[in-house]
Amino acid sequence: MNNQYDPEYIKTLFNKMSGSYERVNYITSFGFSLRWRKQFLDPIKPSDQELEVIDLMTGMGETWHPVKRHFPNGNFTALDFSEGMLRQAHKKNSSQFNDSVNITNQNALQNNLPSDHFDVVLSAFGLKTFSEEQIVKLAEETKRILKAGGEFSFIEVSQPKSLFLRGLYKLHLKYIVPICGRLLIGNPREYKMLWKYTEVYENSLSVAEIFKSEGLDVTFHSYFGGCATGISGRKEVSAE
Repeated sequence: MNNQYDPEYIKTLFNKMSGSYERVNYITSFGFSLRWRKQFLDPIKPSDQELEVIDLMTGMGETWHPVKRHFPNGNFTALDFSEGMLRQAHKKNSSQFNDSVNITNQNALQNNLPSDHFDVVLSAFGLKTFSEEQIVKLAEETKRILKAGGEFSFIEVSQPKSLFLRGLYKLHLKYIVPICGRLLIGNPREYKMLWKYTEVYENSLSVAEIFKSEGLDVTFHSYFGGCATGISGRKEVSAE
């Protein structure tokens, strides 16, 4: 496996960025990251039922506020394997959510989550750090933990189709974001890796095909000219 996709490498990378990641992400995306975290929930109908909802690769809990508004009475689980990110998430859970989020320190690809348990599976900006082989495993896990009829939505930063937008985006992610990283943590190297992951990832079209191959119903989504893309869908109810 290419070292940049090794789970221990990625865990170390995000542990190092955990003190500044949320601020850098918001500032350098001009607030679009917050907007996209709301928009990727749109394919799933809001519900006040006590649904089982999980946020994979939850990071510091940046998606929790829109998720909680979308599913106000849901039983909410948040999963990540970066201890640094989860330290920040636990602080947020205590200060803003009355410790109502069930936080679990596990790998999304290898975990003890119950099968056929969740009504909704979500993840924002975690796909790019997976290889194609790992995306296959993610699709398998998503299908495994979803109830029949359960829904999912994923979103990721992507490369726009427009050459003009792509050029600006490359300049922004490759140079501006690392500069912000240098100012906040003194080392831009970790933030340069985010561009490398985005460059290889391109967009979520291949992810859509992989999830379809696992028998999931999938729809592809593009946001702001392709600066972010994602997938949503459901696990079909088996015919008896």
